[in-house]
Amino acid sequence: MINVKDLVHRYTVWESETEKSKKTVLDGVSLDVPSGQFVAILGPNGSGKSTLAKHLNVLLLPDEGVVWIDGKDTADQKVLWDIRSTVGMVFQNPDNQIVGTSVEEDVAFGPENKNLSSETIQEKVADSLSAVGLLHKRKSSPSRLSGGQKQRVAIAGVLAGNPGCIVLDEPTAMLDPRSRKEVLDVIKKLNKEHGITIILITHHTDEVVDADTIVLMDKGHIIRKGTPKEVFGNLDLLRQVKMDVPQVTELAYRLNRQGIPMELPVLTEEQFVCELTKAYENIQSQEVSGL
Repeated sequence: MINVKDLVHRYTVWESETEKSKKTVLDGVSLDVPSGQFVAILGPNGSGKSTLAKHLNVLLLPDEGVVWIDGKDTADQKVLWDIRSTVGMVFQNPDNQIVGTSVEEDVAFGPENKNLSSETIQEKVADSLSAVGLLHKRKSSPSRLSGGQKQRVAIAGVLAGNPGCIVLDEPTAMLDPRSRKEVLDVIKKLNKEHGITIILITHHTDEVVDADTIVLMDKGHIIRKGTPKEVFGNLDLLRQVKMDVPQVTELAYRLNRQGIPMELPVLTEEQFVCELTKAYENIQSQEVSGL
């Protein structure tokens, strides 16, 4: 669905009032994302992950290289509308995306701009709000919602446009743990049940243990790409780029170093309990055998 080839992007940096220079933020990035995948892009601040996200919705254009969305070149102005209809964007601050005075008015904004019939718009609004669990809030003012609910309204607004892919740029960065979970549950549901391609950009490693693929970026380069087990199996690399490690993964590594055997990496609490139970049963079995 998404093909990025040798992407280079440079920003203009003003050294003084009269002098400027170019800073390379993406340096030869190549990435393929098949339809229906859940891809997470990790990286520290300044790694280029948000800049990459903006290229997928044609908010930015390549200085070098090419980006294809469903076979369409983002540099081709004639297909700009098609690409933006295919790839929806959700940003860090939902207040920057909410434009309606009520939840349903906000979600209806996109379909209304496509000149759809009133019945079709109402159907899309209801379906989108149901998908994010907020149909009961359709008459509410967005200003009266929690941060997590606002972010789900923003997702519903994108969803109403029937995108094949949704790119979420640190959508949980401003949320408390409960709201983070609510938003992540919606994201996973859209991927698993609706078949929407998800590209989640985050610096919270614990959010991506269920992803199909993790892309690790640093200093404008992709330095690792693989399954969560493959990426989190290399703690030295994660620490090298100053990325946090999921707490349960870190705990399992520490216990393993203390002589409690576990199959590493451990990514979830359920897996941790399973590995700890097996380790305890093995120890009990050895003690019985030694009697």
